[in-house]
Amino acid sequence: MEINVETLGTKSIDEIDFEKSGGLVPVIVQDVSTKEVLTLAYSNKESLELAKKTGNSWFWSRSRNKLWMKGEESGNTQKIVKIFVDCDSDAIIYLVEPSGPACHLGERTCFHNSLE
Repeated sequence: MEINVETLGTKSIDEIDFEKSGGLVPVIVQDVSTKEVLTLAYSNKESLELAKKTGNSWFWSRSRNKLWMKGEESGNTQKIVKIFVDCDSDAIIYLVEPSGPACHLGERTCFHNSLE
């Protein structure tokens, strides 16, 4: 599926509202080919800048309280194809080409459980 960039607006990192949620914004990671949601993570300004600069998925780990790049330990990296910002500038989508499972449990997506 090709994205018509002529109809899309653009935002700068300085326009992202990190303060609305205590310095972090949610990032939905989606497979660029299948549109499957792979994971939900969080970014601060520094991790979003690293993602833009390197083309790899970078996040802020709330549990470890540090920056992390997806795949730095597992090798299951995510090459960013496009970054989208929602209309309120407080949520992000990374469209990625994954090289392996997104979930730390080895599942393709973190959303592999259904709710009873």
